[in-house]
Amino acid sequence: MIDLLVIGGGVNGAGIARDAAGRGLSVLLCEKDDLAEGTSSRSGKLVHGGLRYLEYHEFRLVREALIEREVLLRAAPHIIWPMRFVLPHSPEQRPAWLIRLGLLLYDHLGGRKILPATRALDLRRDPEGKAVRDEFTKAFEYSDCWVDDARLVVLNALAAAGSGAEILTRTAFRSARRNGDHWVAELDGRTVQCRCIVNAAGPWVERVIGMTGINGKRRVRLVKGSHIITRKFWDGPQAYLLQNTDKRVIFVNPYEGDMTLIGTTDIAHEGPAEDVAIDGSEVDYLLGVLNRYFRHQLTPADVLHSFSGVRPLYDDDAENPSAVTRDYVFDIDDNDGAPMLSVFGGKITTYRKLAEHALDRLRPWFQEMKPAWTAGSPLPGGDIEAADFTRFRDGFAKRHPWLAAELATHLARLYGTRADRVIDGCRSVEDLGRHFGGLLYECEARHLVREEWATRADDILERRTKHGLHLDEGERRSFVDWFMESGGDG
Repeated sequence: MIDLLVIGGGVNGAGIARDAAGRGLSVLLCEKDDLAEGTSSRSGKLVHGGLRYLEYHEFRLVREALIEREVLLRAAPHIIWPMRFVLPHSPEQRPAWLIRLGLLLYDHLGGRKILPATRALDLRRDPEGKAVRDEFTKAFEYSDCWVDDARLVVLNALAAAGSGAEILTRTAFRSARRNGDHWVAELDGRTVQCRCIVNAAGPWVERVIGMTGINGKRRVRLVKGSHIITRKFWDGPQAYLLQNTDKRVIFVNPYEGDMTLIGTTDIAHEGPAEDVAIDGSEVDYLLGVLNRYFRHQLTPADVLHSFSGVRPLYDDDAENPSAVTRDYVFDIDDNDGAPMLSVFGGKITTYRKLAEHALDRLRPWFQEMKPAWTAGSPLPGGDIEAADFTRFRDGFAKRHPWLAAELATHLARLYGTRADRVIDGCRSVEDLGRHFGGLLYECEARHLVREEWATRADDILERRTKHGLHLDEGERRSFVDWFMESGGDG
C-alpha cells in the first residue's frame, strides 16, 4: 500500500510527487507518455508574473507568480535565468500611463529582490530600438525569467525519485475503484493500492475522473496556444513583448542561440487534446503582429519549426479564451472514503506553490506528513554557489579544458552541478562516443536513457534537450536509427 498515486507527468504532477516524497509520503507517479510530453513542454518557456493578468484583476495570482519567480530562479539557476523584455508603446492599444502603472505594480507586488526594475527606453536612441519600425518611438523594459520547461519537469521527477518516489513513464492509468479507506487502481501491467489519488492529468483531468466512477462537478476548458520558431533577426539578448490590436500580447524571445520563439495564440480547442496542431491562420496571426512592429519582415517561409499545446484551464465561464483564469483550483472527492484530489488549471510559474497547496489540502488524511519544504531547496543540479551560473560554468569548463566552449556551456546549462556525471570517465572528445551532429554525443544520450527515463529518440531530441532543432534531417534519422539499434523505441 502506497500513500499517493499521482496521475500525470507534467509540471504539476512532478511537482506534487517531489513535494510529497520529501514530506515522507510513499509516492508512485504514472504518465501515459513521456514526462512533459503534453502541455508542459509546449509553453512559452517563461517564469513570469503574467503582466497582462493585471488587466483581469488577478492580483493574487500575479503576486504569487512574482514571488515564485525568484524562488525558482534560486532553485534552478542552470535552467532558469533573467531576461529583459522590451514593450514598444502602441498608444492605440493602451495609454502610456496605464502601462507605467501596471509595470509599477509588477515591480513591487511580489517583493522583487534579484531582478532589475523597469526603465523607459527611447527607441530612437537606445540600441533596443534598432530593429523596431520608426513609428514606435517609446518603450518600457522590464524583467522576467526564461525556463527550459521540459527540463523543469524532469528535474522535479529526479528530485521525487531521489526521495523515494517511483516514476513510471509510458504507463497509462486505466481505472480505479474505492475499497473502503483506499483505492485499487489499474495501470498498464500493474495493480496499485493507495490511500489517495492525485489527478494531475492536465487536459485529461476530466477523463481520469470518469475512469474512477466519480461524477465531477468542475470542468476544464481547453485553450490552444501555438508558437513558431524563426531565425533571430535582431542584435542583443533582449526579448520583446508586442501588443496586438485585439489587446492580446505576443512574446518574441531569443531561443537556442540563433533562433527566435514567437507566441502564443489563444484559441478554444474542441476535440481530443492529442489532436492539437498549429494551423495556417495562427501562423499568419503571429507574423502579422511581428511585422507590424519590426523592420525585418517575415513570411511563412521563414518559419523553421512550430509547436502547439493545449492549456487545461479551469472553466470560469469567461467568454474570451484570453480572459480565462490561469489560476488553479482543487477538487477533492472523499464522499465514499479514500480521497481523490483533482487539479484544474495552473501555470508553470506557480507549479511549486500549487504542489504545496495541494499537499496542505490533503493533510487531514496524512497527519504524519512533514511540513512544506521546497521553498528553499534547490532542484537537482541547481545547488550552484550564490546561484551564479556564469561562475559555475567557467569553473566546469576549466575542469574539462578539452570540451569546446559551446559544449561545456550546453552541459552546464542542462545539468548544472550534475554535468560531471554526464561525462564521467571522459578525458577527451573521443571518449564522448559517437557524434550525431550539433552538440549531441553518444555519452549524453546514454546518460539520459540511464538516469532520466528517456525511452524514445524524441524524448532526447525534443524534451530532455533541444538537440533536434540543430540537426538536419539526415543527422536526426541517423540518431533515431542508432537509438533503435541500442534498444530504444525510436
